[in-house]
Amino acid sequence: MNDAHFHLVVNHLPIVGTLIGFLVLSAGLIMKKPEVKNTALGIFIFCALTAIAAFLTGEGAEEIVENLPGISETLIHKHEEYAELFYTMMLILGGLSLITLFLQYKKLSFYKYGFVLILLWSMLSIGVAKYVGTSGGEITHIEIRNDTNVIQIDGDNDQDDD
Repeated sequence: MNDAHFHLVVNHLPIVGTLIGFLVLSAGLIMKKPEVKNTALGIFIFCALTAIAAFLTGEGAEEIVENLPGISETLIHKHEEYAELFYTMMLILGGLSLITLFLQYKKLSFYKYGFVLILLWSMLSIGVAKYVGTSGGEITHIEIRNDTNVIQIDGDNDQDDD
């Protein structure tokens, strides 16, 4: 398995996981269930770890993909910019989750504010996740790019040649 393959395997985990963590944390806050809220913190910590793996394999994936035909260096650069921002946001989200778990364990009363901060930060992270995921997909998937024209492959264009 090369870096491009490994990058494709792990890059979905922090993106989808952040949405799942947000939903679990929202449910835990609504139901006022500490176990559910702590599960969400665990999901966010897992997402931060998988974001590290995705980020560290990104450069190797770029080296493999950049020389393929039809690959745009501009799209790769755009994806890198979003990925760096998302990576930083995920490290912060994972760190906030660890701190909140620690504060809760120590039974410090202000740990409750950590959950609210994490909920808000996870919403921002989901927004950035959308852009990092889409920009990564645009590198090799021409069908999702906004700037491409429809290319007819078979040559049959339903026009009369009279």
